[in-house]
Amino acid sequence: MRSLLLAAGLFLLAPLVAEFLLGNLPITALYALVLLAPLYGGGALLIREVVRRRGLGWPSILVLALAYGVLEEGITTMSLFNPNYAGERLLDSGYISLLGIGVPWTVFVLALHTVWSISVPIVFVETLADDWSLRPWLGKIGLGVTSVLFVFGVVATTAVSLATYQFVASAPQIVGTLVVVALLVWVGLGLFKPAAPAPTLGSHPAPPAIAVGAAALVVSSAFKVLPRSLPAVPYVAIVLVLAAGSIWAIWTCSRLPGWGEAHRLALGSGALLTYAWTAFPQTPVMPATPTQDLVGNIIFALGALMLIGVTAWQVHVRATRCLPTSALGPRPAPSVAT
Repeated sequence: MRSLLLAAGLFLLAPLVAEFLLGNLPITALYALVLLAPLYGGGALLIREVVRRRGLGWPSILVLALAYGVLEEGITTMSLFNPNYAGERLLDSGYISLLGIGVPWTVFVLALHTVWSISVPIVFVETLADDWSLRPWLGKIGLGVTSVLFVFGVVATTAVSLATYQFVASAPQIVGTLVVVALLVWVGLGLFKPAAPAPTLGSHPAPPAIAVGAAALVVSSAFKVLPRSLPAVPYVAIVLVLAAGSIWAIWTCSRLPGWGEAHRLALGSGALLTYAWTAFPQTPVMPATPTQDLVGNIIFALGALMLIGVTAWQVHVRATRCLPTSALGPRPAPSVAT
């Protein structure tokens, strides 16, 4: 029962973060979870289960999250190739005619999926899972049901997108997208070794978790509010600097003494808060009155704060008591990535 609750929590949290906390959909569109939960939740749960079953760590999760983003935006919504997706002219900046994509939009939307749609929900639910954090939550039947739900989410969302926008990517674009997805899956599952304790470097302790969370909030906010109206080259350059700097900092700090689940939670919390506050100035893609939009943003922001508070309290209790929290035995070794 505990594992099923954890799986259900991730199944629902992923779409709530990806679309509603983001501010992309108003609270009046909660009925869309019928399609969005199988898509986002099914994808996040499958990625998490496959990685943990293989004993892999966060590098694999991040690469598979990127593969998910390519699949959704290249096949399901086709926003990577639609020159006037949602009437926004998203490809005008940095357009590469050979590929039919706009580089700034591609970088932006794939980062959203990699970090927020998949990785952040996994961070929170695995932290709540405690000593089940690195264990599989589903058996063969559960994994099969999740796979069917994910396929349903992809097919149904694709059908809705085609009916709404009347756009179909070219055959080479669709084939190329599927090839990229397959390559990313191969990299995520085939090139990384099973997670193992990372050797510590130096004698300086890891920075306080609160500092890590603050840095995550600042960096993710800078990325989120960076105007895509900037010329393509400086926009992409800034995003790549932010990404490379973040990866280097996390990799370095995660190898310092004292790095643990409080720091991983801090990273997720900083990113979650970025979605919470940037949702207020964002206009939803579905019709909603200003009041409905505001009320929804407040409710989802408060929900994010409650999730952070509950999860942080559990981490604090486990750290201060220094006692096993389950009869299942000691916690497994943390991922090499974090």
